[in-house]
Amino acid sequence: MGSNPDRRPIFVATHPRACSTAFERVFMTRPDALTCVHEPFGDAFYYGPERPSTRYDHDEAAREKSGYSEVRYGDVMDRILKEMFENNTRVFIKDMAYYIVPPNGDRPLGPAHSLRRHPHLFADESNPTYIPTSLLMLFHWTFLIRHPRKAIPSYYRCTIPPLSKKTGFDKFMPSEAGYLELRRLFEFLHDKRIIVEESWYDTEELREVRGTMFRQMKGDSMSAWSGPDRDERLEQGPALSRQLEDTPGPVKITVIDADDLLDDPEGTLRAYCEAIGLDFDPKMLKWDDEESERTAKEAFEKWNGFHDDAIGSTELKPREHKAKTPTKEEEDKEWKEKYGEEGQKIIRETVDKNVADYEYLKKFALKPKKLEQEFTMLG
Repeated sequence: MGSNPDRRPIFVATHPRACSTAFERVFMTRPDALTCVHEPFGDAFYYGPERPSTRYDHDEAAREKSGYSEVRYGDVMDRILKEMFENNTRVFIKDMAYYIVPPNGDRPLGPAHSLRRHPHLFADESNPTYIPTSLLMLFHWTFLIRHPRKAIPSYYRCTIPPLSKKTGFDKFMPSEAGYLELRRLFEFLHDKRIIVEESWYDTEELREVRGTMFRQMKGDSMSAWSGPDRDERLEQGPALSRQLEDTPGPVKITVIDADDLLDDPEGTLRAYCEAIGLDFDPKMLKWDDEESERTAKEAFEKWNGFHDDAIGSTELKPREHKAKTPTKEEEDKEWKEKYGEEGQKIIRETVDKNVADYEYLKKFALKPKKLEQEFTMLG
C-alpha cells in the first residue's frame, strides 16, 4: 500500500436526493486515480440477513430478486477492503449515512454481527453505526448535503406512482430522509477526532495535544489486528494494521452543499479536490463519451429509477439562475398541487423535522474556491 496518506478510501456520506449521483459522476471521470464504489451498504441495509430496514421485510421475492438477499455488512466491507488492497487507484465511495446508522436516534446493539471480528475499542461504546470504529478510522470522511425543501419532495416523488413502479419503493418512509443519521455520524467522527476543524492544524503543539485520542484508537486497533491475540478468522488483520499505521491522523472537516455545487460546480469541486488531495481537472465536468455512459449505467442499475437524470447527463455546469428561497406558503401550494393534500402534509412534516440537522451541517460547508476568494477580497 505504501505510506501515502492519500491512499485512504474517500467516503462521501450523504442523504437521498442530494445531487450525490451527479457529484459521483464527476469522479467517475478519473479512473486513472479513483475506483468508484456506488452505494454498497444499501445491499445489506435493505436485502441481507442483517438488514435493519423494514421496507422489504414481508417481500421475500423482492429480496431474492435483488440478488443481495445473502449480503451482510461484513461482505460489503470485505469488498471495499479488497478494492483498497488490490487496486493501484484510490477507492471513492458514495453512500447513504442511514445505511450504517440506525433510524430515529436509536442505538445499535454493537457492530453488525458479521463485523464483530474487528477490534472493539472504547469509542465503540458511543459509536452510532453498525461499523466498528477501527474500520471507520480507515476512511477519509466527507459529507454532501442539500436543503430538505429540495431533497424531501424529490424523494417523495420516487415513492409514488408512476415513478415507484420503476424504483420499487412503494411507500414514503420518513426515516429514510437521512439527515439525523448523517449528523449523528458527523458528530461521532468529530467527537473522536477522526475529522477535525481547520484550526486543529494551527500549530504543531495543538496537533500533538488534540491527536492523543486518534493515536490511542489507532494503536489499539493495530495491536488487535496484528497482535498475538488477534482473531485468526480475519485474514486481512495484519494488512489492515499496516494500512492504519500509514494513516497519519485526522482529516479536515469537508462538507459540500448541493446548492454550491449547482451554482458553481468548478469552484466547489476545486475546493473539494484540494480537501481530499486530488488534482482537479476541468475535464472532470464533462462525460459525454459512450464509455462513461456505459460505466454509469452499470454502476447505477441496481437503484433503477433513482438515477435517471444523472445517467442521462453529459456534464455538470452552473445553473443559469440561482434558486430563490420560496415562502412556506409557496412551498405548501406547490407540493399540494403536485402530490395532493396528504402528500403535502407528509412532505411538510418531514422537511420541518430535518431542517435543524441540515442547518447544523451547513455551518461546516466549504466555500467554493472562487466564492471564497471573492469573500476574502470584500473582507
